[in-house]
Amino acid sequence: MQTAPLSRRFSVAPMMDWTDRHCRYFLRQLSSHALLYTEMVTTGALLHGDRQRFLRYDESEHPLALQLGGSNPADLAACARLAEEQGYDEVNLNVGCPSDRVQNNMIGACLMAHPQLVADCVKAMQDAVSIPVTVKHRIGINGRDSYAELCDFVGAVHQAGCTSFTVHARIAILEGLSPKENREIPPLRYEVAAQLKRDFPQLEIILNGGIKTLVECREHLQSFDGVMLGREAYHNPYLLAEVDQQLFGLNRPAITRSEALSRMRPYIERHIAEGGAMHHVTRHVLGLAQGFPGARRFRQLLSVDVHKAAEPLRVFDQAIELLNGR
Repeated sequence: MQTAPLSRRFSVAPMMDWTDRHCRYFLRQLSSHALLYTEMVTTGALLHGDRQRFLRYDESEHPLALQLGGSNPADLAACARLAEEQGYDEVNLNVGCPSDRVQNNMIGACLMAHPQLVADCVKAMQDAVSIPVTVKHRIGINGRDSYAELCDFVGAVHQAGCTSFTVHARIAILEGLSPKENREIPPLRYEVAAQLKRDFPQLEIILNGGIKTLVECREHLQSFDGVMLGREAYHNPYLLAEVDQQLFGLNRPAITRSEALSRMRPYIERHIAEGGAMHHVTRHVLGLAQGFPGARRFRQLLSVDVHKAAEPLRVFDQAIELLNGR
């Protein structure tokens, strides 16, 4: 379990179908300090599904947070207890996902229209566990997107005991846009999140949305307590290799791409020995292939050739050689 104080100075966002345990293990090779989040797990999946599948992780993934989706206080409290028992460092409530699929179950961004319900959920979770309970939310939803309504939401949830809010600085449009469009069409409004930090200086406010470089991270850290990267951290994971040095002041050389990939080999061997498929892991490392000669061949080896190979680990070794110390 995490023993040092939990830092949210830099985190990688929970992303459905992406931030599974294999992805998180890989990202941890690049940064020891980044806070990592699971994919969103619904309370129903945890309480009535394959619990071990959703909660399993490698000890090296700490610091690690479990993100929950739900709106029933008792169910969320029960799931928060499971998270604490399993050794997670934080439990986070999703109030940002705009998907129709989750809206129908009162999960995600639609909950911004129900501040008191979110407050009740947070209080139930906090009463159930001693680990931090945090909330990730939008700056509003269509029909409820004024700054006053955002303050009402944050104020109500803070009164219930939450002190850390990760703010995706876009509204969510709940009808007519896909989740992908909801990450691109509503404009980013960092100034709204910054105003929230000024009006609630006692709260920890983490900025999320559209951040692509560590230079931008450093700029935003002048106004916010932390930054959270999503798609950029997945598609260009090697930017995490400089996070510990640039954002946490660690004095050591950044890991090379080939070192990071080499560290994945024993993990992949164990996964295959347990009956897993190599592509469960290698699909998450393709983003390493950027900005060097042979990058296209690297992607082909790990996304195409590995599926055809009788000995996939030999193909993996070819990919490591292709990086050639980079």
